[in-house]
Amino acid sequence: MITDLIGDTALSLGLPALKRAVGLVTRVLPIPQPTLMVGPGSSARLGETIADLGHRRILVVTDGVITRLGLAGPLLDALTRGGSQFVVFDEITPDAPIPLIEKGIDLYLGQGCDALVAFGGGSVMDSAKAIGISVANGRHPRQLVGYFRGWNGPPPLYAVPTTAGTGSEVTVAAVISDPENGTKLVIADTRLVPRLAALDPCLMAGLPGPITAATGMDALTHAIEAYIGDWGTDYTDRMALAAVAMIYENLPLAYATGQDLAAREKMALASTYAGLAFTRANVGNVHAIAHQLGGRYHTPHGLANAIVLPAVLRFSSPSITGKLATLAARAGVGDRDRPEGEQARAFLESVDAMNASLGIPAQLDALREEDIPALAKAACWEADTNYPVPKRMTQADCERMLREILPVPVQERPEETVSEEAQEPEAPAVPVRKPRSPRKAKVDTKVKAKSRAKAED
Repeated sequence: MITDLIGDTALSLGLPALKRAVGLVTRVLPIPQPTLMVGPGSSARLGETIADLGHRRILVVTDGVITRLGLAGPLLDALTRGGSQFVVFDEITPDAPIPLIEKGIDLYLGQGCDALVAFGGGSVMDSAKAIGISVANGRHPRQLVGYFRGWNGPPPLYAVPTTAGTGSEVTVAAVISDPENGTKLVIADTRLVPRLAALDPCLMAGLPGPITAATGMDALTHAIEAYIGDWGTDYTDRMALAAVAMIYENLPLAYATGQDLAAREKMALASTYAGLAFTRANVGNVHAIAHQLGGRYHTPHGLANAIVLPAVLRFSSPSITGKLATLAARAGVGDRDRPEGEQARAFLESVDAMNASLGIPAQLDALREEDIPALAKAACWEADTNYPVPKRMTQADCERMLREILPVPVQERPEETVSEEAQEPEAPAVPVRKPRSPRKAKVDTKVKAKSRAKAED
């Protein structure tokens, strides 16, 4: 490993200069943006548009749950009415594992496809990207890991996200997993951005509370890390801060009342804005750690980000006090008349409160003490070689943050001597932005309680 050869001091001196150079490139690198269709029924409208484009046969990449629920029905019906041939590949599972991507490649080639539709969450979209770039270059996905490793861009790719979190519908990367080595791999190419995407809140209305929470916190992490890193531009800052404001206002509503289509639509847009921000500004230490947890324990990415985010923000806070204060203002927490440091602390506290109110645990039950050194080493390597972090973490720093999220041993937990009703303390209120409309101010507390109980089941 390079870190072993040149040492920690050399890394801390040399890599920042290299990252600054890369950051300058990202400011001018042409990155396409998809045409967005937004609102209820937009997935069907996307199907009509795709049908007009005259593809020979389309591979629809999705998962079994979406097929069983019939969520892709309106899009598939639109394709059929338009005379488009398609084949559905619905075997994608979380973490986009390479063996399933290989299977999708074989199906695409065997069926003579010439376009792809990704209909699902982040793993589905990443799988479709990996399938597309592989068939275009006649190479295995492992051979395409890294930046711009293929001569050819993928076939036409269209996306319909069914969660509001990853932002993969506007990003240049595909994150896939290698089950053989327990690692996550990244294929990055500006040509991986889908050409058209539909943000249809109707597809997200039935999401369970825990998935709404984890994916929403994933989007929040993208926005925060894009804003506090060293590659931000005026454009990425605007996108990131807009996403933070929208998430603080709408994630609690979407979590409490899943059928709130207005909140769902705002969350879908927030996820997209965060995706646009981190596509250029990149992410940071939270993702470096979360990727290791996902690779080792198969922890869902959004959940891993949510658990790690508070510890990393506390670690980074001395270097980003001003930015944390700005985040507090855009999130609608804290007092703008107070000193900058107090506003920064208010934002840190609000992230903890948001997690608690959404049922996000403070610890990761799968994490083991004996795994921490290796996890920290891999996380530091990923951060050092990829991300424009505001404060570089050392091996010791990363190990310390990981120990903050170690599960509490059973013998150290408080005795459960109180009544069953009292064992569920009320979560801290989330310091959300003041709603802008009467609709958002009148969330039915009974519906909220039932929704939260359902999510906990």
